[in-house]
Amino acid sequence: MRWRLCALMVTTAFYGTQAPAAPTCHAASDALARPLIELYTSEGCDSCPPAERWLSSRFAPDARQAPIALAFHVDYWDRLGWVDRFGSAEYTSRQYASMRANRSTFVYTPQVLLQGHDFTWNSGDATAIDAAGKSAASATIAIDVTTGERDVEVHAKALVVSGARADAELVVAYADSGLVSDIKAGENRGRRLAHDHVVRALRNAGGADAGGRIDATLTLTRPAERGTHPTLVAFVERPSNGDVLQTLAIPLDGCATH
Repeated sequence: MRWRLCALMVTTAFYGTQAPAAPTCHAASDALARPLIELYTSEGCDSCPPAERWLSSRFAPDARQAPIALAFHVDYWDRLGWVDRFGSAEYTSRQYASMRANRSTFVYTPQVLLQGHDFTWNSGDATAIDAAGKSAASATIAIDVTTGERDVEVHAKALVVSGARADAELVVAYADSGLVSDIKAGENRGRRLAHDHVVRALRNAGGADAGGRIDATLTLTRPAERGTHPTLVAFVERPSNGDVLQTLAIPLDGCATH
């Protein structure tokens, strides 16, 4: 199995000897990479719905699957008449950072990245995605999660291999699916759009130390408008070149509440 989920945290050498204060969901990565697919999209972009349909059909909203999908709604289309309620300047900044890491000169929607690099989503070629899932990961990740009505408490640890430690960072995202919008202005006026894998919260959990270790405890606020299949996604990336070293996802519906 490419994932593990249990009701109680089991103390391991990776986590040390301190037990958690409350029951949690636990997941840990294995030796192979789990591909991360990022879609940069907007409700104000009339060429984005086909890419969103591709994302929904190709990647089910289930953290058990090998590839993990995230949809980042950018905000630079908002000025054209329709404000995307899922859009964020933070996600626009992330797309620009990816542009610089990939030595590109502009951003666009819809844009799809595979493991931090441009991927032609409408080519029908899944070879690159399959190959990414067969390669050795350059980091391991373990996460413990306790969910509440308003927030999600996360304890995450990562270990990065020596060749990729220089600028490796751990990022944690809260995503959900089954969201629908009736668009009343802009390029998609009059259309009903369905969204899956939408990033609702994003946190940088910090960089690796000299030994390649990252240890972070953080809280993510759950959105007021809930979707379906809420999922916590953690991934290690290198901002200098865009590489995604490992990704891990854990479904939140079955986690203990406090």
